[in-house]
Amino acid sequence: MEHFVLIPGLLCTGALFAPQMPVLARHGKTHVADTTRDDTIAAMAQRLLAEAPEGPLSLVGLSMGGYVALEVARREPGRVRRLALLDTSARPETPEASETRRRLVALAQAGRFEEVIDLLWQRLPAPDRLADARLRAIVTDMAREVGPDAFARQQRAIMARADQRPLLPSLEMPTLVAVGESDAITPPGVAEEMAEAIEWATLTRIPACGHLSTLERPERVEAALEAWLGAT
Repeated sequence: MEHFVLIPGLLCTGALFAPQMPVLARHGKTHVADTTRDDTIAAMAQRLLAEAPEGPLSLVGLSMGGYVALEVARREPGRVRRLALLDTSARPETPEASETRRRLVALAQAGRFEEVIDLLWQRLPAPDRLADARLRAIVTDMAREVGPDAFARQQRAIMARADQRPLLPSLEMPTLVAVGESDAITPPGVAEEMAEAIEWATLTRIPACGHLSTLERPERVEAALEAWLGAT
């Protein structure tokens, strides 16, 4: 039986993976990592390793969750049985992106967290999903559950994340790299870079999909995960 650790992205909870949980549950047990209490990717990875079930782990991370998954694979490669990197990147932060993050944190700390949620929403889904009230409600509920204090910690962690590109050629587990073709935050070129560097990687590009592939196009992610689970 496999142990799947689902690693949410910025301002996300386990609801990010709700559509995929039944698929994964047919193959093993699922555990959602806590990415809300630490302000470095390294500390998030250490917490995951301490709280996850013993033995090999199959990691599924989206966006910031992918950063954490890569850090776990760097620290404990022998514990990572499979790796799924969804809408994420191995690159470090850019100064321009950090400046935007600092502005958003300042807004949140000034009591304007709802504005932050609205601003983030504009870049998350594919353009034709911006008016999707159901999807927006899920995203908003997750953000409110995480809250502004954890948001600030997560942003600090993301800004200070390491460049994991040198790690990629050493990864020797079945790896799924998936990305929405309309992902404006971690675009397809970034996913292609990772897939080319990892010998055991399979790249899945998801049409008509932005940064939240697990929620925007759950059936495509589920199909990709099924193929990933069949890889040896």
